[in-house]
Amino acid sequence: MQRLIGLLGRVRERAPSSSASAPCAAGDPELREDGRGGLHSMAARGDLAQLRRSWWWKRLRINWRNAERQTPLHLACVNGHADVVRFLARKKCQLNPRDNFKKSPLMKAVEHQHEDCVAILLEHGASPNLRDGSGNTALHMAALLPSKPLAALLLEHNAHIDAQNKLGYTPLTTAITRCHEEMVEFLLQKGADVHAQDNHKRTPLMIAALVGDLNVIQLLLRHGADISHRDQFNYTAMSYAHMHPEYPSISTHLKENKACEMREECSIRGAEDIAGLNSSSSGKTTDMSLGAPQLPEAGRIV
Repeated sequence: MQRLIGLLGRVRERAPSSSASAPCAAGDPELREDGRGGLHSMAARGDLAQLRRSWWWKRLRINWRNAERQTPLHLACVNGHADVVRFLARKKCQLNPRDNFKKSPLMKAVEHQHEDCVAILLEHGASPNLRDGSGNTALHMAALLPSKPLAALLLEHNAHIDAQNKLGYTPLTTAITRCHEEMVEFLLQKGADVHAQDNHKRTPLMIAALVGDLNVIQLLLRHGADISHRDQFNYTAMSYAHMHPEYPSISTHLKENKACEMREECSIRGAEDIAGLNSSSSGKTTDMSLGAPQLPEAGRIV
């Protein structure tokens, strides 16, 4: 009997502590960590020391998402905490998760120009060719900034230089839309396709003529851009140049380049062909190369 009474006493002593522990565990903000707490906040502020101290029980949450579907790696990249990025990458976190806008940690690092974070991610195998919600790759973003060091780093890790976004724009075309002449020259030197076509079959030269950037036009022509190409509206680069009366030098330069091309074609045919061409079609050649094209209807451009 005494043994039974003692056993009941021990049960009564344990009951309160056991019942009290349940609500305490449920109410602990660390244990019910939401998307913005714990690893996310440590990664965002670059608190590597705290991250290491609490890693033993937080390691299972390394790929958790917050409300924007960002992982701790996203936030470390946004804020440029390279040591945290390296720590998470070495702990085998997912390197290519996408947030609500389908942007990967690498894209966020490029957007915020954190070159060291970009380098670490690429070294650990992050993909440079993922596309965000607009179809842009990390190289498109580097071209928009513009940042030649980031673009070079991405290309060294097999970024597709002629990747197209949802508009059909390559990084080269994207740089042209912002008049980033140095980036245009850099991409051309790296082998970007000067004849790439967007969704309306417009070439980089046509976009440059539409933007009105004579320096970029000259760069493209030096790399073999085709003046005669027609898009789906039957427009040429000359047509787009004539949409900008304030840029007469553009159309003049295109005409001169066209005339030069035709002279080169003639020289290749030999002296006899040159004489025949000059005697039979001199007037037509002048009209084709120097004549002003008919102004297109503005309403047809989409």
